[in-house]
Amino acid sequence: MINIILVDDHHIVRQGIRTLLEIEADITVIGETDQQEELITFIEKGQPIDVIIMDINMPKTDGITLTKKIKESYPHVQIIVLSMMDHEKYVAQAMEAGANAYLIKNVSRDELLFAIRHTANGEYYICSEISMRLLKQAIKVSKKTPNSEATSLQLNDREMEVLGLTAEGFTNQEIAEQLFTSKRTVEGYRQSLLEKTNVRNTAALIRFAFQNGLLS
Repeated sequence: MINIILVDDHHIVRQGIRTLLEIEADITVIGETDQQEELITFIEKGQPIDVIIMDINMPKTDGITLTKKIKESYPHVQIIVLSMMDHEKYVAQAMEAGANAYLIKNVSRDELLFAIRHTANGEYYICSEISMRLLKQAIKVSKKTPNSEATSLQLNDREMEVLGLTAEGFTNQEIAEQLFTSKRTVEGYRQSLLEKTNVRNTAALIRFAFQNGLLS
């Protein structure tokens, strides 16, 4: 049996979650509160608490601070943060404070139940909506991260300027005018770029620059 305490500053939210969980044979809501002191009293009395489902917004304190406080004294208690706040910084703060899971309040009943059972076993979980967003961001960053070949090129500032202007479609003469130098000098920089990147023409140079994070 998984014993749960609900902590939220809205009674209607606690009641809604309780209603969802009451029909589960392996889950029991043994208490609910919106007060830090009452929650600590529950724990100190030796109540057999397995999982606390807690909001971030609370009177007198916040769920992240309270999570850290509980985990420092009662590390065996698993904590699920259930919040309307879906920004990644809150997820990071909650997990750093010791939370076992982070869910936003529009999760499905099935996902909530999965998270409860998962964290009751000491595992960690972040709801699918946030997980997918973090994954997309990671993929985006990885595409922009220069690979070892690109970082070893050692392009100087002038070469980077020529590369950027070339990617914008400027001719050698136009680049020379913008950089207050000669067309021949620009041609020299462009030839150096081709040699350093080991490509044969301007189109391949620009493609290499974007693929390897030299340009974004």
